[in-house]
Amino acid sequence: MSMGNANTALKGPRFELQLGEEGYPELLAQIPEPPERLYGIGDPAVLVPGIAVIGARKATPYGLAAARRFARHAAKRGVPIVSGGARGCDQEAHKAALEMGAPTVAVFGSGADVAYPASGRRLFQELLDSGGAIISENPWGTPAMPHTFLLRNRIIAGLAMLLVIAEAGLPSGTFSTADAALEANRVVATVPGSISSPTSRGANHLIVQGAHPIIDEATLDAAIDDAFMHLPLSVMEPPQAEGSVKSWERMVKADPLLAALASEAYTPGELTAYFDFSAAELHRRLAHYEVRGLVERGRDGRYQAVLGSL
Repeated sequence: MSMGNANTALKGPRFELQLGEEGYPELLAQIPEPPERLYGIGDPAVLVPGIAVIGARKATPYGLAAARRFARHAAKRGVPIVSGGARGCDQEAHKAALEMGAPTVAVFGSGADVAYPASGRRLFQELLDSGGAIISENPWGTPAMPHTFLLRNRIIAGLAMLLVIAEAGLPSGTFSTADAALEANRVVATVPGSISSPTSRGANHLIVQGAHPIIDEATLDAAIDDAFMHLPLSVMEPPQAEGSVKSWERMVKADPLLAALASEAYTPGELTAYFDFSAAELHRRLAHYEVRGLVERGRDGRYQAVLGSL
């Protein structure tokens, strides 16, 4: 049952996904103790392997800038940006994805239909209107409670191949997300800070413990490549996209989108105008092609195939 508050109600198509049934995110199903059911609003097609960008709620300008900078760069690759919708670094990551036209997924500690914090309602609605999704393991109308936010952190980690922590002090709730990511065999990266800054002590400690240090876009790209290198083939679509030169002609004949990119470079806008894809579906396909080395994105924002030709 929805709370029915007109000030916090979120508009969009609702869906429910049961563990073990078609449509449930396969990557999430592989974590320890996956949610039995997901409740969501928006487009379930964006629940594919993504990049999580999280950090402190009471973030400093440094932390906010780091979340924005690296979420924007990651979003350029077309991979969904996952975060928790909280004030501070989480909301900054969602905003950055929207600015880049990339899909973004918010994992709520409340029910998916309960905008929390209420001050983020406009951002959450924009996220939905732009082809993203809001999900929760809590039934509709569930109010926000401290323990539910701790539990939702494993879902954030489970939907992402790479977890990027923009800022974290000691103690920090982000550590539960990092622990969940490591338990699920995902890659953890963090932005270092000054050794004299209390708000960066947690992030710096994670680097000592083996997290990838993210100091610029090049190191983020290296972390992304490392993370997606280990993506199980079973969760990648389309299945024929093996990245093999030998199978290139077969792939482009079977996939009109790949065929178009093999002949010429196109912007995402041009592709959505030509093909009958939603923006979320297009980003999903381009992300899968890119992490397999089938296409690359140029500095002008256009995508083109890098294996074979028609």
